[in-house]
Amino acid sequence: MSGEKAGEVTRLLKAIDAGGAKSSEELLPLVYDELRKLAASQMAREKPGQTLQPTALVHEAYLRLVGNHDTHWEGRGHFFGAAARAMRRVLVEQARKRGRLKRGGDLQRFPLHDVVDGKSVNDVDFVVLDEALRRMEMEDERMARVVMLRFFAGLSVEDTAEIMGASPMTVKREWSCAKAWLYDELHTD
Repeated sequence: MSGEKAGEVTRLLKAIDAGGAKSSEELLPLVYDELRKLAASQMAREKPGQTLQPTALVHEAYLRLVGNHDTHWEGRGHFFGAAARAMRRVLVEQARKRGRLKRGGDLQRFPLHDVVDGKSVNDVDFVVLDEALRRMEMEDERMARVVMLRFFAGLSVEDTAEIMGASPMTVKREWSCAKAWLYDELHTD
């Protein structure tokens, strides 16, 4: 996102905080492409046969973001972090719904190293991952935020560092720790 466009996004988020309902309508076209990329990245991790489409995921997440009038945006990074979290919630709700429909949904744990290294991620169990992330958030909120931005938002190390106000080396270190922590969590029976 260009600096000018990022500045416009920040301005519109502040206007939304001030009660500018029209600003919500102006914001979507500016952030839609990035949200669509995030959603497509998320949907690529879903099992085949998913009925939710990236466009629907974007719209559902966006409605949750701008429909919550209690949220006060601290800027573009806060918004995209919240977008990643909203997409995560939608996908977890879908996974839970599928699981209920299939009496357990034949859910399986997944090898996190395969997921984060970009290999096949068709076996992602978002319910199990969500539970592990909730535990991580209680232990280390910053590390959980790195996972949200890297895994769910699909951001690069550099973009994550910019949003978090950290160095890329710090993000790489926290990302490595997060992967190891989640791997241990997901493979403990």
